[in-house]
Formats: sequence, C-alpha cells, structure tokens
Amino acid sequence: MTRDAVAADRRRWIALAIVMTASFMDLVDVTIVNIAVPSIQADTGASFSAVQWVTGGYALAFAIGLITGGRLGDIHGRKRLFLVGIGGFTLASALCGVASGAEMLVAMRVVQGATAALMVPQVLSIIHATFPAEERGKVFGMFGAVVGLGAVSGPMIGALLTEWDLFGLGWRPIFLINLPVGVAGLLLGRAFIAESKAERALKLDLVGVLLASAGLLMLIYPLTHGREAGWPLWGYLSMAGSLPVFALFVAYERVKTRRDGSPLVELSLFRVRSFAAGIGVQLTFGVVTGIFFLVWTLYMQLGLGWSPLKAGTTGIPFSLAVSTAAGLSVQKLVPRFGRKVLQAGAAVMAAGVLVYIAEAERYGTAIAPWQMALPLVIMGLGMGLIVAPITDAILAEVPREHAGSASGLINTVGQVGMALGLGLVSVAFFGAMPEAVAPAAAGEAFSAAFVHAMWWVVGVLAVVFLLMCALPRHRPAALAPESAEAVAQEQKKEQEQEQEQEQEPVLV
Repeated sequence: MTRDAVAADRRRWIALAIVMTASFMDLVDVTIVNIAVPSIQADTGASFSAVQWVTGGYALAFAIGLITGGRLGDIHGRKRLFLVGIGGFTLASALCGVASGAEMLVAMRVVQGATAALMVPQVLSIIHATFPAEERGKVFGMFGAVVGLGAVSGPMIGALLTEWDLFGLGWRPIFLINLPVGVAGLLLGRAFIAESKAERALKLDLVGVLLASAGLLMLIYPLTHGREAGWPLWGYLSMAGSLPVFALFVAYERVKTRRDGSPLVELSLFRVRSFAAGIGVQLTFGVVTGIFFLVWTLYMQLGLGWSPLKAGTTGIPFSLAVSTAAGLSVQKLVPRFGRKVLQAGAAVMAAGVLVYIAEAERYGTAIAPWQMALPLVIMGLGMGLIVAPITDAILAEVPREHAGSASGLINTVGQVGMALGLGLVSVAFFGAMPEAVAPAAAGEAFSAAFVHAMWWVVGVLAVVFLLMCALPRHRPAALAPESAEAVAQEQKKEQEQEQEQEQEPVLV
C-alpha cells in the first residue's frame, strides 16, 4: 500500500470515528433525558404532558425531518449537511441547557430534534459511500454496537451528571455536555470527512416533504397529546386522516419518479426484500424502545423513589449485555445462522421482559437493583442480537446513490416507532394509573402500571419476531460498486420505459 493509500485509509477510519461519535451523542441525548425527568419536573414545575414533550417533541421533530435530511445530503453533499446538523445540534443543546422554563426547554428540544434530523442520516450515508461492500458488514456491526451502547449508557451518564449537580446546575449539564463534543466533531469533521453526494443531479421534492411531514404529524401528535386533552374526537380523526395522506404521498412519489427521477423517497427500494422487511422490523422495534426506556425510568424514580444515580447504575448490566451480544452477533453468529440470530434476539428480549414482570409482581416496591439484574441481562443480550446486524441487513443491497434516501428511511421509521412508543406510554402506562393517587399508594400504583406497560412490550416484541420471518434467511451478498451501478441503470431503464408507454398514442 502506498503512502497516499495509507493516509486515505487512516482518514476514512478517523471519519468513521467522528460520525459514530455524533450518532452516539444523539442516542445518548434521547435516553439521558429520561433519567433526569424527575429533576426537570421538580425544577421547572413541568406537567406530565410537558415531560412527555421533552422526549416526544424531540422524537417528533426528528422523525419528520429525517427523510428530508437524508435527501438533502444526497443533493447538496453528505459532509456539508452533517456539519450543518452537528453545528445546529450543538447550539440547540446549549439553549436547552440554559432554558428558563418547561416551555423553552420543549421548544429547544424540538429544534434539537430538527437539527439532529440533518445530522444523523448522513452517518449511514457516509459509511455507505466511504467503505467498500466487503467491509460494510464489519463497519455496520461496529455501528450497531455503538447504537446499542448509546441507547443504554445515556441513563448512566445522565444519572452521574444529575447526581453530581455540577456548579449547582442540577439537570442542565446533561445538555451542556454536548458542547465540547459537538465543537470537536464540527472541527474534525471538516478536516477528515470526504464529501459525497448522489452521482446524478437530484432536486428536493418539496411537495413530497410537505405530504410526508403532514402525515407524520397527523399520526404522532394525537398520540403524544391525546391523554392530556382527554382523547378528543379530533385526535382519532387526525390519526385516521394520516392514512389517506400517506397514500397520496406514495401516489405522488410515483408521479415524481416518472417526471424527473427525483422523489423524496425511492419507492424502488421497497422492491428489495431485505430493505422492505428490515424497515418493518425497525419500526416495530422502535415502539419497544420508546415504551420501555421512559416507563422504566418513571417506575424506578417516581414509583420506587430511587435517586437518579441508583436508577442509572441499575442499568449497567443491561449496557454490558448489549455490548457483548452486539459484538458476537455480527462477527460470529450472523455469518453462520443468518436471520435466526435476530429472531433469537426478539425471543430472548421478550423472555427477559417476562422475568422482569414476574419479579416486579413478586417483590413489589421492595424490589432491589440486584434483583433486576437477571431480567436486564437477558433483555440486553436480546437487544444486542438485534441492533448490531439489523442496519447491515437493511442496507446490504441498496445502491450507493440512494444511500441518503435509504438511511433517512431507516432512521425515520425507527424514530417514528419510538415516537409511537412514547405516545403509547399514555395508554400502556399512564392509562393504567388511577386519576388521583395518594402519596402512600404511589409506589404500588406505579409498579402496577409498569407491569401493565411491560405486557405491551412483550406483545410488540412478538410482532417484531413475526416480521423477522420476512428477512432473508442469510445475509444478502453485499452489492459491489459495479453491481450498485447496474441496479441504478436498470431502475433508470424501467423509468424510461414507463415514460415511453405513457407517451404512446391510444388506439380506439
């Protein structure tokens, strides 16, 4: 290998570390808030609805913007959009950290979610464009491990920062910690990330953006706001109305594809079985994480009365199990057993939840952290078997020029699932709580609601298991660059044939 080749190779691995750190920062920022919810509530006087919006507002803005963010990266350059996103995310984090009240905090969390929607889709796109097909399995395995670690280490980091009460700032350092990380990512990203974009000129599909955003908003907003409003009729009408909006979106995207080949979403991606099936898994698994992590935090801190540090350290076995299983799944298990590894992950995670339910019912409010360790380890092992290989399974056959659109879709459906899960907390958890709870009975009420919500998690994991049956039995052979180009040329030929058929005169 020449000196220039060695330097280029070193630069791409540094670039990988930068984008993975940004992805880790985003994931931590979602879960780090959960552990600080009681502190935020006590300091700002926020209602339960406002607390849901601190997490749900971020997820909503993130979900709505992800597809657009991915496409903007394809059009204007993935490095450029990554830098814009990480810069905006860092600024929004600073404003969250100095928020004067619950209203400002919720508003800045929405801004934070919107800027993350510009940053996060570029992570997978940059990986997809930087590394050749034969290396992507290993790289996506590393990415999956980071995803799992980020999702479960947030509570621990949040607990430490909240417990330490740095400079008397209480919960605010959970946001301010993003400043040095974000600034470093911005500077290093400019130096080491290589620019990439779609090989052919694309245009932003503004009508598609409006239709997709409207459909997502109509679906997710009532779920998040419905309980506080008393489940009004307009909420049900809005959710039902989102279905024809999505149908109109799909119809328009087909027209847009035939017209200029620049749709917001490449519908041809859904012809790839691994992509279509993986998207379904990603959506439903997002619902699982959305319900579990918020309910788990509320149960430990508000129900059992534990400190943030005690609640955060309780999750350490979970974190270690996720990281261990994630490494094993990609390197050893998936190459040998294929989709059975992911199905085993869903089954193992469901078993862990069932053990958790049994222990919560047996010990009640007297349950101790060491008694939670066994179900958390089982759940962590199951989660690690899913989060590490799923990204590679979804993207393995995606043509390189559609990496941004595909990455945006992957992240979008995951976040839509999480937002749905956060919205369903109103039903699965708060719906099982009495309207008025005496302080002496709060522990028992929270424990009963926790058990009720965990049965929801088991049910959704059963759906995840069934959807995994549609995944290819073994990892699809990753497309080489020339294969990706061949697929793209075949899609272009199909579009030209459709246009010719439309232009043919109709004989009467």
